Amino acid sequence: MLKLTETQIKMLEEIANLHHTPEGAYNIRTNGESAGRASTENIKITSKEDVSGIDIRIKPGTKDETVYIPVVISETGMKEVVYNDFYIGEGADVTIVAGCGIDNCGAHDSEHDGVHRFFVGKNAVCRYVEKHYGSGVGTGKRILNPVTEVYQEENSYMEMEMVQIKGVDDTDRRTVAELAAGAKMVVRERLMTHDDQRAISLYDVKLNGDDSSADVVSRSVARDNSYQKFDATVVGNAACSGHTECDSIIMDKGTILAVPGLEANNVDAELVHEAAIGKIAGDQLMKLMTLGLTEQEAEEQIINGFLK
Repeated sequence: MLKLTETQIKMLEEIANLHHTPEGAYNIRTNGESAGRASTENIKITSKEDVSGIDIRIKPGTKDETVYIPVVISETGMKEVVYNDFYIGEGADVTIVAGCGIDNCGAHDSEHDGVHRFFVGKNAVCRYVEKHYGSGVGTGKRILNPVTEVYQEENSYMEMEMVQIKGVDDTDRRTVAELAAGAKMVVRERLMTHDDQRAISLYDVKLNGDDSSADVVSRSVARDNSYQKFDATVVGNAACSGHTECDSIIMDKGTILAVPGLEANNVDAELVHEAAIGKIAGDQLMKLMTLGLTEQEAEEQIINGFLK
């Protein structure tokens, strides 16, 4: 069993839905050190020698296996940068569960910056789940700056679930991708900011091969005095299809900036973008309030449903 504090266990439940030591391959990092690691016959996890981070190598043809690589910080003032590379073999079908939780009860900022690179082989399928969460009563900030690079070979499939719902004071999320012929990418981002939080999401997806496609959708809620920016660009360099969408609810004195971008460099590139920002509709609130909910309870019901 991993040696974790009660706070660290709670954070792992929040970001990775882990209630005990996972089966199969995993690498759990707490306060800058490995708290536990395991490889399997098909998935090997090794430490990098030149920088802080790990290499995850998944054998071709691996099916129905899950890798857990969550990070937890529970010390105030801690800052780290981690580099993780994923090599997903041809024809593999795997799920990777990442995420970072920061519990800061002190006066100094705590920060985790992660650089993840995915090399997805031909005909491979990868589902990637990344959840961010912050907690703690300290005045120090909880800062997360993830960088994700995705390189997809022919006919591969990449599905990304990016979630940040509570407690992160400042985040700058940057995702870049390059897709070969027949490759497909699906991104679903869910984000909520509150108080004076700031969240930047940048996507730059290049569709380089014929019949490649990308579908990037963000749903977000900005409350109190928080600020969000969603900047998504899809570049069509072949006969491809791309779609970006930002659907946001603005509340209180929140601010949301949506910057959808399309660049077509091929006559057969089909690219579409959508953006909608608005407040919660009054008729939705009234309907729920007639069922006995208070206005605040009605708002929470609507937000929870919107972000599912």
